[in-house]
Amino acid sequence: MSDRRDAVVWLDGELRDPARASVHWSDHGITVGDGVFETLKLVDGRPFALRRHLTRLGRSAHGLGMTPPSEEQVLEAVDAVCSPWGTRPGRLRITVTAGPGPMGSERGTGGPTLLVAVTDAAPPTTGDGAIVAVVPWTRNETGALAGLKTTSYGENVVALTRARALGAGEALLANTAGQLCEGTGSNVFVVDDDVLVTPPLRSGCLAGITRELLLEAMERAGTPVVERDLPLDVLGRCPAAALTSSTRDVQAIATIVLDDGPRPLDVDHPLIVDARRAWAGAHGPGGSIDP
Repeated sequence: MSDRRDAVVWLDGELRDPARASVHWSDHGITVGDGVFETLKLVDGRPFALRRHLTRLGRSAHGLGMTPPSEEQVLEAVDAVCSPWGTRPGRLRITVTAGPGPMGSERGTGGPTLLVAVTDAAPPTTGDGAIVAVVPWTRNETGALAGLKTTSYGENVVALTRARALGAGEALLANTAGQLCEGTGSNVFVVDDDVLVTPPLRSGCLAGITRELLLEAMERAGTPVVERDLPLDVLGRCPAAALTSSTRDVQAIATIVLDDGPRPLDVDHPLIVDARRAWAGAHGPGGSIDP
């Protein structure tokens, strides 16, 4: 295997040279986006909240009607890529596709493809306020893929490209009912009526692992978060908001780009500070790595 250190790749049973690792040309993950995945951060060489991510991976796979590899197979692959990576910050990606199949929506019978890789990752930028843009497209909260973390990310690519063109680093979307839903790769928390609120899972948002852990941490800290529907226009009047994800942890939103221009938010709002403090206390240095 190559001694390259910018990636370590495990594909269908063994470590591969990152420069030569490849899947079959008819793999459904390529041809129709038929697959699921998880992204985790590595802390001191260990995957953060691995068990919760594997649970969600299985839930997403079953939601697609796909049988995932066994947990033992996935854990073997994770250990195989993490061991040579060492203790540097890293980004672990676990991808499972339906495997080779016909050139259409019907699946083949050859079984799934399992790809696990570690790549370089900068530490979470929790101290920097995010710039987000509201985009005109919506999540379908009643669709077949609602709440599943699948490789069908075309909508996210389009939304994030629009946000980048507006000078933002993340896009926020409503659902078909006009309620705030989520970002392309993050969950959103909003200060509304002096309470920290996040859209419920019925909104169509992904059940984010960081979202889940923050809800638990805030409950323990005595400042529980409310899960309830929020109209999209809350973004035009809320004093503060934050994003959560495995690569952001808990990041305050500094600016929201709306149709009528950018709107600054208070990155030091007490409830946002409480959220970041609760997260740091539970899962920062010295906190739980596999909660």
